[in-house]
Amino acid sequence: MATTHDLVLIHVDNKPGFYARVEEIIPDVKPGWWQVKLLVLTFPMQVFTWILDDHQIEGADFTMGGTPLRMENVISPVETERIEKEEAEKARIQKARQEGGTPKVISLSDRRKK
Repeated sequence: MATTHDLVLIHVDNKPGFYARVEEIIPDVKPGWWQVKLLVLTFPMQVFTWILDDHQIEGADFTMGGTPLRMENVISPVETERIEKEEAEKARIQKARQEGGTPKVISLSDRRKK
């Protein structure tokens, strides 16, 4: 689900259309709907406010003026790499514990020059 300050890709007619940053999500007067303010990353930049429901914010297809649209969260490759490293480290620690050992931690900051 997109939240404030997330980067999203807006698909238009089932093709990637443009990137935007979610600036604000506030409740609409209609229950279950939200006013989603988007900073559209085009030249020049524009600000759109769309009224969407929870499913649409989570990435469900919807239409505006008969045009199919979809909002997809974008995750930075840097963030993806960080998450993969964390998961690999957790898996390594869990495997070491299952094998009856305890993982060894070597601190590089405690190394002293002799």
